[in-house]
Amino acid sequence: MKVLVVGFGSIGKRHINNLLKYPNVELIICTRKNSINLETRKIFKIVQSIEQGINENPDIAFITNVTSAHVSTAIKLAESGIDLFIEKPLSNSMESIDKLSEIVQKKKINVMVGCNFRFHECLKKIKELLDENVIGNVISVKVECGSYLPDWHPNEDYRNGYAARKALGGGIVLTCIHEIDYLYWFFGEVDDVVSFSGKYSDLELDVDDLSTALLKFKKNIIAEVHLDFFQRKDFRSCKIIGKKGTIYWDSDTNLVKLFEINENKWIEILKISDYDRNQMFMKELDYYFDCINQNKEPMNNISETKKILKIALGIIESSKTKKVVEI
Repeated sequence: MKVLVVGFGSIGKRHINNLLKYPNVELIICTRKNSINLETRKIFKIVQSIEQGINENPDIAFITNVTSAHVSTAIKLAESGIDLFIEKPLSNSMESIDKLSEIVQKKKINVMVGCNFRFHECLKKIKELLDENVIGNVISVKVECGSYLPDWHPNEDYRNGYAARKALGGGIVLTCIHEIDYLYWFFGEVDDVVSFSGKYSDLELDVDDLSTALLKFKKNIIAEVHLDFFQRKDFRSCKIIGKKGTIYWDSDTNLVKLFEINENKWIEILKISDYDRNQMFMKELDYYFDCINQNKEPMNNISETKKILKIALGIIESSKTKKVVEI
């Protein structure tokens, strides 16, 4: 199986290293970077343009370049009938997404947008508890994601990365779209959003580094979402309050616990020690390849991801207009 990887940044390199674990994968890397050493060039075929990559007749393409180039890159590859894995977020605007969707349907290709937190064992357990209605009807949710952007890739200058640059599709809401994605996975579509976002830290960015948003779901659930680029130590959490109890998880403990109203105590549901976050990426790849092999449409397809992107862009718009945005 020939796999074309477009982009050679940090997430591209992670996918490349993971793809090398599959014995039947032949890799082609599309990048203009000159920093690739000779040893690496012996392992992969290197091309410098999408057109050259298409000429290699890949079966699948992984789009891992900057966010602002995702859709234009996907359209070129989709027109050639190549199955696609697109890194999150799908884009930084709604422009040309409908065109991409039409090509995908016409060519009958398989497309998945990578949001790896759906493959985190703790979040999968929470989804299971919600599907089993363990805490009854959900009333409110609070999620948090905070981390210090310069620590993401210590060997790189964070100021040059896509997350720090508006033109490349960066900013806290789009870069940390995982929280919006898994809330959609848990609870479905959103009616309205309102938010306050902006640049508040001393980091050298031209994008928002803080966002606090309220999401009103069609299921009459209110979720508060806090995202930031400056928190140390990094921290993620999710608290879901229902009529029969509360579910809680955070990244420090990697413990999913349930508060039982009838028993008036917390119960440990799942505890993961020494969690390796690359497991999420590997399980994501396994799932995607299964969808390809079984000709099954994956979750996080274009239709679903378009709705998630619309929520994220609504959060950004609400902060600018200082109004509630209908999704």
